[in-house]
This record gives sequence, structure tokens and C-alpha cells, in this order.
Amino acid sequence: MATHALDDLVAAFGLLTRLPLPARSFTPSPRAAWAWPVVGAVLGGLSAAAVSAALWLGLAPGIAAALALILTALLTGGLHEDGLADTADGLLGGRDKDRRLEIMKDSRIGSYGALALILVTLIRWSALAALIAAGQHWAALIAAGALSRAPMAVLIATLPNARGAGLSHLTGQPPRRAALAACGIALTLALLATGATVLTLALAAAATTAFLARAAKARIGGQTGDILGASQQLAEAATLAFAAARLA
Repeated sequence: MATHALDDLVAAFGLLTRLPLPARSFTPSPRAAWAWPVVGAVLGGLSAAAVSAALWLGLAPGIAAALALILTALLTGGLHEDGLADTADGLLGGRDKDRRLEIMKDSRIGSYGALALILVTLIRWSALAALIAAGQHWAALIAAGALSRAPMAVLIATLPNARGAGLSHLTGQPPRRAALAACGIALTLALLATGATVLTLALAAAATTAFLARAAKARIGGQTGDILGASQQLAEAATLAFAAARLA
């Protein structure tokens, strides 16, 4: 049991980050979906440490927030940001399912994708800057990191794969108990970080996930890796925004 849990953690970090890990960690495992919020919490903690270092050097909260976002993108390889851009281009730009999936597979970014990246990044940055100024960046980043990875587990476990190919298809559909475990772990980590505020943050993440799930099912018939990445970005933006409203 313990060995399986460790294998799942390594697989989760191998899938969602660019951290140097054993070669076996790069084999996607659907069972490891429960561990995705743990990865998010660790990434949030690393970003919070970068913020604290920036503040110690005398940098302004806005600069520290930008550095935190840059570090997160480097640690993940921009995986989720890429998914957000492709999702916006595909769901908003295509006339039918096949065309939308074709657009999402295109490596070029369109106007909808660029706008989505800019607007969501602005929300994340402005909310984080406010949280940093209030000294709440550790709690908010850890909570947002965990809560924003649970939606990915929920979507991949509950929606069919729309493409039949790609990273989501390669990973496979996890059992629903793995998605439930991901939600439980995310809520626990966020509760430890933010206390009762976790209720507001969880509702914010759930709302963005429900909205995206409905749109994805209607427009392409299910989920793809890009949809999962978009769910993380939208949930993180929402949780940081509401964390700023409650904690800053």
C-alpha cells in the first residue's frame, strides 16, 4: 500500500511538473489522480517561498507576485496555461466538434487563447499581489494549488475522452474513488492552510469546474488534456480571487 502511494506521488509529479524524477515517473497512471492536489500544494509552497525571498530582498508585492507566477510556469512547463489557451481557442472558435478539436490540437495560439491567458493571468497576479501585501501568500498559494488540481481529477474521472488521443487519453480514466480522494485531500490541505475560508474557496473552484465541464460536454462531447489544464487555471484564478476578498 505504502509503495503504491509513493509510486502514485512520483507519477503525479512526473506528469504535472518538470522536476527531475526517476524515468518511471513519466509513465502516466490514472490511479495517481488522487495525488494531483498534493503536487499543487507543493508547487504553491515553492511559489510562496519565492515570494518570501523576494520580499526579503525588498521587492514590491507586485513584483513578488509576478516572480511566483513565473516560477510556477517554469516548474510545470506552462502545461496548464497551454491548456487554457487551446481550450479558449477551440471551444470559442470552432463551428463543430471536429473543427474545435482540430483547433485545440493546433500549436498556434489564436485571439481567444491570447485573451484568456492575459485575463486569467491578470486575475491571478492582482489577487496574489493583494494577498502578498496582506501577508497571506503562504496560505493562499498552498490552498489554491491544492484546490485547483482536484478539478482535473474530477473531470478526467467523470467525462469521456473527446479525442481518443493525447495526454488525457494516454493517462487513462481513473476510478471515481481516486477523484473523490483528490477532492478530500485538496479540501484537507486547504483547510489546514486557510481555516474556514476553505468553504468559499472550494465553492469558487467547484463553480468554475461545473461551468467548464458543461461547456466541454456541449462543445466537444467530453474532456481532453487541454480541458483539464484549463480547469486548473480557472479554478486557481477563482480561488486566489476569493482568497484575496476574504483574507487580504
